Amino acid sequence: MNRVIKKVAVLGSGVMGSRIACHFANIGVQVLLLDIVPKELSDDEKKKGLTMEHPLVRNRIVNTALQTAIFSKPAPLFDVKKASLVKTGNFDDDMKSIAECDWVMEVVVENLDIKKKVYDQVEKFRKTGTLVTSNTSGIPIHLMAEGRTEDFRKHFAGTHFFNPPRYLRLLEIIPTPATDQKVVDFLMHYGDLYLGKETVLCKDTPAFIANRIGVYSLMSGMHVVEKMGLTVGEVDRMTGPVIGRAKSATFRTMDVVGLDTTVNVSRNLLQGLPKDESKDTFKLPKIVEELYNKKWWGDKTKQGFFKKTVNDKGEKEILELNLKTLEYGPRTKASFKSLEEVKDIESVKERLPKLINATDKAGEFYRATFYDVFRYCSMRIPEIADELYKIDQAVCAGFAWELGPFETWDLVGVKATAEKMKAAGMKVAPWVHEMLAAGNNSFYKFEKGQKLYYDIPSKAYKPIPGKEGLIILDAFKENKVVWSNAGATLYDIGDGILDLEFHTKMNSLGQEVIEGINLAIAKAEENYRGLVIGNEGANFSAGANLAMLFMYASDQEFDEIDLMIRQFQTTMMRARFSSVPVISAPSGMALGGGCELSLHCDAIQAHAETYIGLVEFGVGLIPAGGGTKEMTLRASDSYAPGDPELNHLQEYFMTIATAKVATSAHEGKALGYIKPSDEITLNRARLLADAKRKAIELSEAGYTQPLERKDIKVHGQSSLALFEAGITGMLYGKYISEHDALIARKLGYIMSGGDLSSPTDVSEQYLLDLEREAFLSLTGEPKTVERIHSILFKGKPLRN
Repeated sequence: MNRVIKKVAVLGSGVMGSRIACHFANIGVQVLLLDIVPKELSDDEKKKGLTMEHPLVRNRIVNTALQTAIFSKPAPLFDVKKASLVKTGNFDDDMKSIAECDWVMEVVVENLDIKKKVYDQVEKFRKTGTLVTSNTSGIPIHLMAEGRTEDFRKHFAGTHFFNPPRYLRLLEIIPTPATDQKVVDFLMHYGDLYLGKETVLCKDTPAFIANRIGVYSLMSGMHVVEKMGLTVGEVDRMTGPVIGRAKSATFRTMDVVGLDTTVNVSRNLLQGLPKDESKDTFKLPKIVEELYNKKWWGDKTKQGFFKKTVNDKGEKEILELNLKTLEYGPRTKASFKSLEEVKDIESVKERLPKLINATDKAGEFYRATFYDVFRYCSMRIPEIADELYKIDQAVCAGFAWELGPFETWDLVGVKATAEKMKAAGMKVAPWVHEMLAAGNNSFYKFEKGQKLYYDIPSKAYKPIPGKEGLIILDAFKENKVVWSNAGATLYDIGDGILDLEFHTKMNSLGQEVIEGINLAIAKAEENYRGLVIGNEGANFSAGANLAMLFMYASDQEFDEIDLMIRQFQTTMMRARFSSVPVISAPSGMALGGGCELSLHCDAIQAHAETYIGLVEFGVGLIPAGGGTKEMTLRASDSYAPGDPELNHLQEYFMTIATAKVATSAHEGKALGYIKPSDEITLNRARLLADAKRKAIELSEAGYTQPLERKDIKVHGQSSLALFEAGITGMLYGKYISEHDALIARKLGYIMSGGDLSSPTDVSEQYLLDLEREAFLSLTGEPKTVERIHSILFKGKPLRN
């Protein structure tokens, strides 16, 4: 059966249901979102004279939930216009409409009896063969399928999204013994390709995979915190980005999620895992139990491990809980020697071994927590997963860990660490010893561009299913590196395509990266047929290296700045005018120079979560790496006969002048940073493979090197007058400063093509020269130097 999903019904519009509905809308699927009918009128409805039969009343719960979701932060929609794909209704009046749906997803309260009542209604109206799934996180999937028809059971499974569904990449697929294998295969494929998820096939065990390991890791860590007497500040310093975890680290995460949720899951696991050798870890540490009983559950109760308050000066302040006295006080600043020693190491893979083996208090904490999680994960095979890679996939995608437990264990050495764990009284699973005894010293290895995992039953390494054709740069590091320097590495990724990876801090565009771009293009032109510029990191590029610019600007080395800008512009144009296709593959931040580089490539293959923008205004500058030129060119190309051209130009001007950053690749298209012809990849893991495909496609279509554009329409004095009127109005209204006005006038001058008496066609080089002149003049402004200093040194005063 060729199953096509055109319309999805989501039953339940709570936090998860409404946001799952939004994510289906993100990919262009129609959604029917249903919830219960209110039991009584609200005061507002009574004032309006509405009755319980009025549609606004009957759909109040679902409509309120959807509107709350749409305007919540982080936004659940790539583009708010996608909300039009979600239609609302209620269980009593609209359940019959699920007959029009290809997939019915239940997301109601975690109560088996209530879910069964919903399924009774679903059985009445669903058409034969329709998928039915549950987003439950705690109720066994097989219990929900009991008593249902054969067709229902064949097409029923668990589809567990993680909150927020748009951003967290995990989708756990949990079949029952009665689920048709074709349904399982479809859900795995659809979740991956269309929803952009890391789809992990799970067994129907308590909390499935991610929550089982994630909550164990959290509770294990809490017991260590209690034993070592650590502070909230110390723990969050040690468990955040420094080890490849979320910024919210441990305690801030618990406040956001809600301590009640953590406690309920932990208690359920304690009760539901009588045979788990480590079940006592799920018992609440004393501090957690005390906070739970006080109902200090975090954000939802206005206090938890942190508390927002206002000090004597009327300033907002965040206080930190003292875990010993249960009193709030100023936030503590954690200081550990080991963390200071690794602060300049950008790669988590390089930092972790040093931290776990450190001899200070932080190292002691890391060994206690990491070793216990290593041990626990080894013991969960085959209980929760037959293959070890599923544990890494689930935890990384569900909890935003950069590296999974087995990947981390590989980093610090499996054999050496197993011996240290044994010495510490931690017993690992027998299969680990068997693996080591057979001469297999790692859980993963790379061969022929593929990542292989150790398969326990066969005692051999196998490719990870579903990853065929994906590009994993680690797999190319051994023998496919064409060239590298301190800031970039060039790989041969096969089929005549190169990939250039940046690895500076935040992938900033310094001298090493500029060298890498030029050399990569030259190499591609000599012996290959295309180049991809992309990486597997959190961000494509946060922009140019401000530290170097600040040094030159402070010393008024304008010749050096001029040389730097000329080189940057030349490099961007090199990407534009190469003889082979150059593809940008951005994900995460693509800001400033990172945006300009993407603007000049032949095509952008963007991850859906690409935050792209020209942000130079915030630093007191204008985009001078071709960004202003390119947006002027795109404005010119947007003109159609009879269009109000100056209005179009003003839109592009405002995009730069307000430093607008797209909050998704879809919004990037709306802002003009990403062309309508550019493509978007939903699944981050597929991005480089899709970019490679695009490079091959352009090459095989008969790629021809572009010529410099000399037909860019600029309006001279007429657009200058328009910009000046707006700038003056903003200045008089005190919406902008004198310095902001100065930058805006410089920008308007470039986008107008200078002080021309009439509309004229100009060249790209003409606009680049105007860019460079404006940029140079602004670097001589003290206010600009102060802004750059403030960003680099986080607001510390500038000292002469």
